[in-house]
Amino acid sequence: MVEKEKQMYLLLTNTGSFLTKLIKLYTKKPYNHASIAFDCQLSEVYSFGRKTVRNPFIGGFVKENVKTGLFKQANCVIYSIAVTEEQIQKMNQVLKECELKKKDYRYNFIGLFGVMFNKPIKRKNAFFCSQFVAFLLEESNIIYFNKPLSLITPHDLQSTSTFQFVYEGKLKDYLNEKEAEFPLNFVSV
Repeated sequence: MVEKEKQMYLLLTNTGSFLTKLIKLYTKKPYNHASIAFDCQLSEVYSFGRKTVRNPFIGGFVKENVKTGLFKQANCVIYSIAVTEEQIQKMNQVLKECELKKKDYRYNFIGLFGVMFNKPIKRKNAFFCSQFVAFLLEESNIIYFNKPLSLITPHDLQSTSTFQFVYEGKLKDYLNEKEAEFPLNFVSV
């Protein structure tokens, strides 16, 4: 019996926040935040990022609500990738572990400097967004990268040939389009 494949989604965003603008000055890339989603409606989105809207320096493992906060005016690009049920189960297992130990995880700000100088800095229980997405993809046997995960950028993820382009533009326009397609799957905020 052939296992039916499902889709996972890579969401890259530019929220226009101060920190995003600083990172963009260095990277010269349009998208500097990476998240992983379990559905095309982006109702279940995970990453490493800020835990509070007002303070970018308090960060860690987060389940993101892309309908609120900094995401309201964000530009984005979305890609999909075919995955098996076994890969989704493995990903869910890793995410559950992160959720259970949420207080132990922090944002890997030091690792960002490692990216700048092309020197991998791996810290226990610390990730930046694209490092976490790459970790999740490798741990779930979906994609393997040819460089240390602590050097993976959102652009590296975007350049991976196994992802299929889905959408580019305003995130709120994409969400409105999906809400029209799947009205019963959306909860108003």
